[in-house]
Amino acid sequence: MNAAIERILSEAKTVAVVGISDKPERPSHSVARYLQAKGYRIIPVNPLLTEVLGEKAYRSLSEIPGKVDVVDVFRKSEEVPAIAEEAIRIGARFFWMQEGVVNPPARDRLEQAGIPVVMDLCIKKELAKRGR
Repeated sequence: MNAAIERILSEAKTVAVVGISDKPERPSHSVARYLQAKGYRIIPVNPLLTEVLGEKAYRSLSEIPGKVDVVDVFRKSEEVPAIAEEAIRIGARFFWMQEGVVNPPARDRLEQAGIPVVMDLCIKKELAKRGR
């Protein structure tokens, strides 16, 4: 998994944050803000929002115009398979399940589709660990 983490952190430029909140105290919001500060372009994905952190929000991954490098998931573990299928359809390069988000069948499906997966880790903490 370390090799996947290194690839994601060094190669990714755009991060679709699925389940992002517009509330600053929520982890999804603070992680997205941190990614922005580190030079990543975040793409908010939440059907209830129109904008987060100055970026247009999309109802689903399929509505995002252009390429997505990382799909970063802040949803319940049981919701991950549908998000994974959508990530495969849009040609996402990487898939990241945040801390507490665990779905081995979805991980296996993504890996079969050639998409490296990180599960049950925080992208912000992994960047910070590496001094990024």
